[in-house]
Amino acid sequence: MRFLLPDSWSRLSSLAATLFALFRQRHMNELAVKAFRLWTRDGWYGIYQRIALLGHSYRHWIRLFDSLDDNDRQIIRSHIAELKHRPLISILMPTYNPSELWLRQAIESVRAQLYPDWELCIADDASTAAHVHAVLEQYANLDPRIQVVYRRENGHISTASNSALELANGEFVALLDQDDVLAEHALYMVAWVANEYPEANLIYSDEDKIDTEGRRFDPYFKPDWNPELFRCQNMISHLGVYRTEAVRAVGGFRKGFEGSQDWDLALRITEDTPVHKIRHIPHVLYHWRVHPNSTAAGINAKQYAVTACKQAIVDHLERLKIRAEVLPIPLCDGYWRIRYAQPEHPPLVSIIIPTRNGIGLLRRCIETLQTLTSYPNYELIVVDNQSDDPTTLDFLRAKVSTGEIQVCQYDAPFNYSAINNVAVGASRGALLCFLNNDIEVTDGDWLSELVSLALQPGVGAVGARLLYPDNRIQHAGVIVGMGGVAGHIYLGASDAERGNMGRAILQQNLSAVTGACMVVTREAFERVGGFDADNLPVSFNDVDFCLKLLEAGYDNRWTPHATLVHHESASRGKDDTAEKKARFAKEVAYMHQRWDKRLTNDPAYNPNLTLDYTYPFPSYPPRIEYPWWTHKKKHE
Repeated sequence: MRFLLPDSWSRLSSLAATLFALFRQRHMNELAVKAFRLWTRDGWYGIYQRIALLGHSYRHWIRLFDSLDDNDRQIIRSHIAELKHRPLISILMPTYNPSELWLRQAIESVRAQLYPDWELCIADDASTAAHVHAVLEQYANLDPRIQVVYRRENGHISTASNSALELANGEFVALLDQDDVLAEHALYMVAWVANEYPEANLIYSDEDKIDTEGRRFDPYFKPDWNPELFRCQNMISHLGVYRTEAVRAVGGFRKGFEGSQDWDLALRITEDTPVHKIRHIPHVLYHWRVHPNSTAAGINAKQYAVTACKQAIVDHLERLKIRAEVLPIPLCDGYWRIRYAQPEHPPLVSIIIPTRNGIGLLRRCIETLQTLTSYPNYELIVVDNQSDDPTTLDFLRAKVSTGEIQVCQYDAPFNYSAINNVAVGASRGALLCFLNNDIEVTDGDWLSELVSLALQPGVGAVGARLLYPDNRIQHAGVIVGMGGVAGHIYLGASDAERGNMGRAILQQNLSAVTGACMVVTREAFERVGGFDADNLPVSFNDVDFCLKLLEAGYDNRWTPHATLVHHESASRGKDDTAEKKARFAKEVAYMHQRWDKRLTNDPAYNPNLTLDYTYPFPSYPPRIEYPWWTHKKKHE
């Protein structure tokens, strides 16, 4: 694996081309200022990295960090020879009238595997193109590890996949489409995981797409197992590898789910698979061919797949006895919304709003909340932190007199954690909603959406999508480690931003969400001891709280289907004094001391993605393990 920059001439050529493109888009003085800042901080390599991000980032990333050389191959073969367990991996490939070129490339990508203990199980679904039989016979005669069964009648992809499954003798089965390509170290990585985690039932990798000319693009750097996201999109997809006995135990591929047969299979297997038996390989091991008739070009290329997608998710929810609707995401192929049912008797939600003066913000927050919120059962508790503005105090007294709100006094210097903990003690709700006074409600269903998620078994904190007043994204979830401790992903992007593979528009599990708008059950809040008022009076208390929930066995979720406007920090101001900077530094130090391992490996993110920016560019370098290099170092 080449970790060094390209040769000097290539580097200069790349820099020149990208700088010229930037020159056409930006004023030179602006570019010069930015280049000077990068130079003083990171040197030429820092400048190169960021120009690569602005230019052909994925192409450069592949060149630097995802291209094997002969030295890598030699070390990998040495590592394979020393593996304690070398499982046979059966690759299932149904075929029906594929392009001869792409079929050959798919088969050759299997034959080129560095890991030799595989068998390719091909089921031809009564192809009518003459070249298919000839190609398959050629390869079956060429390599004894290739088995072919010829179906007499076309049964479509699920039936053909089951025919391929009948040929499988391996401990694991891997799924390969007839026109796609495996990375040459794909099966080696699977075997390595099978050795590191012998209990693994399901293994999946990152993936990208490959065009008809063989150019790779559009990578999907996936999170670790993320069940909420998986209900909204097939994040396992390729490369998906399953323990063979698990596939057979659920009955293999279901007829009638053609186009989404892999997703349906994975849904059924994961329902009975403990989390620790689902392993993610953060390496791009599969290249998905894009052509006009492939689902890689969009699921609507095969409309029947859309129907199968929805039915697979509906069946999954029914098997788990989860009451919910499955709704398509408008204009987003293959993405879905799970709208969980509201309880017959909606529980009381205590909405807690801290404030100090700020009558303009507070009035807008409360009045939009009262006017628009459709959820029928809530109480409003305003925590007054030493307000001395007569207008604010008059407003609060008027609201109390009509019974619209309760006011809880916190007569001490600002401490977000302590303020909210005190308010929880004065509240009655089975659910708690922490809400900043600079939030403006614009979506009537916001609280219903958050409550429906918070009431799902095992859920901890649930966060909303927050927008700045100009409709840019303020919060689409928190990534721990981003920017040093934690950061808001897609911060500042347009509200139309879909994100990397839909991550900005889909429900998902996240390590943390912002306390500016957060719902959690009282039981979960009390179990982890609430917010940390001693160590985190101002910053990161919401992140710390969410991480404590994870530690206690809960999972946190974020939904884009509850959207509010956040006039961020309009009331408290900036951390721009020496005292505030010192306090912030202390809180940063505490977070690193308490959560250091979490901050370097957020399971909801991917180590191939940068922590330096709020947009998920590829990381230079990635924070991944190259197991062959680890193996080599152990033997040096």
